[in-house]
Amino acid sequence: MADSDLHYLELLEVGRLIQTRAISSEEVTKAQLARIEEKEPALGSFVTLMAEQALSDARRADQEMAAGNARGPLHGVPVAVKDLLWTAGVPTGHGMPIHKDFRPKEDATTVRRLREAGAVILGKLQQTEGAFADHHPQVKAPRNPWGQGLWSGASSSGSGVATAAGLCFGSLGTDTGGSIRFPSAANGITGLKPTWGRVSRYGAFELAASLDHIGPMTRSAADAGAMLAAIAGADVLDPTASQIPVPDYLSLMTRGLKGLRVGVARAWTVDFVDEPTRKALLEAMQVVQSLGAELKDISMPDTTQTVADWVPLCAVETAVAHADTFPARKAEYGPGLSGLIELGRSMSAMDYQRLALRRADFTGRVNALWQDVDLLLIPAMPFAAPTHAMMATLGEDAALLAGALRYTCPFDSSGSPTLTLPGGVNPEGIPVAIQFVAPNFEESLLVRAGWAFQRATHWHRQHPR
Repeated sequence: MADSDLHYLELLEVGRLIQTRAISSEEVTKAQLARIEEKEPALGSFVTLMAEQALSDARRADQEMAAGNARGPLHGVPVAVKDLLWTAGVPTGHGMPIHKDFRPKEDATTVRRLREAGAVILGKLQQTEGAFADHHPQVKAPRNPWGQGLWSGASSSGSGVATAAGLCFGSLGTDTGGSIRFPSAANGITGLKPTWGRVSRYGAFELAASLDHIGPMTRSAADAGAMLAAIAGADVLDPTASQIPVPDYLSLMTRGLKGLRVGVARAWTVDFVDEPTRKALLEAMQVVQSLGAELKDISMPDTTQTVADWVPLCAVETAVAHADTFPARKAEYGPGLSGLIELGRSMSAMDYQRLALRRADFTGRVNALWQDVDLLLIPAMPFAAPTHAMMATLGEDAALLAGALRYTCPFDSSGSPTLTLPGGVNPEGIPVAIQFVAPNFEESLLVRAGWAFQRATHWHRQHPR
């Protein structure tokens, strides 16, 4: 198989080729490393390449499969992880120069579980500083492969770029206010933000502990289901990881959308987005209906206060996470993250309690929606194809940040699982995204809905030129 036919295969597709020994994991890994060598200088998506270890792991995977010891759908497949996830002996910098020499002694639980599933880890992917809005001034933001000047997303920017550009077959990102969904939308890939607690956070640098989610970024909903199944579940190292059993997402996904009730809050969505996003959303409604789902008009709980509260809520938790280095090393921080921490340090316990009470109220109102619908269909962002220039001051422009967060951070506050999918293109051919939202721990519904939608559409099979 030619490399040009290989790098844009979906994770499950290349996995089947490897696991049936039509091609070896070593061959695929070498092809990925060659593509990274060719494309990475222009893209800047990797912080650290683990080439030698990846090749060793690929050879081991081939030996295991030759001996009849297949581990599952990820076995032998090259993937990559965001640079805030501990990787034993490998620099893990969290997008921050002050951590560039940190080499953990152990893997994050998610990294360990990928290894246990047989995945081959190619390296560590670039991110914004501390996983907030902006890249550190010393860090060059990864380039969106869809076009010069386009935003690559925050904070899992490297994960979005590398997956979209065919440099890995899937990646892990994190999401505190939209950081799986923004780069998935911007780079035209599929991103699954699980329920808070569905995936262990042990060995992940924090942005805001009660808002942080770790999840897969892939080329299809099925791929996301396969990766989530590998990393999800209880963890003795993280008491906040849920004990609820992890379903077999791949066996459930073919049930499709028939009979599901999909809620649409038109006044909150259709009326507040630009024309390409509106078009994608309306077309997605038609597709969903044609697949047998019932569309139900609903009223969304007011998100205005929740969006406004997200920044100070995140700020307090970020200040706690950085107490060892801020303000002691404040001069080494970029302005966006520094400003967030300063805000958090300025708030009182009474301020935080008010935020917590309003958050609990909003979460209860979201949970009440599931009495009438099984899923929500909403935009991922209010505007299509944002430029880097437009988003460069995201951490300092309150109005811009609030607009960008409209369809993302409310579901970090509620902890709800979401799936972001390519849903169309703008007039310039740049991807536009939609988003499904499900009740807590109902990721299987998201994978079902995404699988059905992607069987009926072709947007996820379009790749950057």
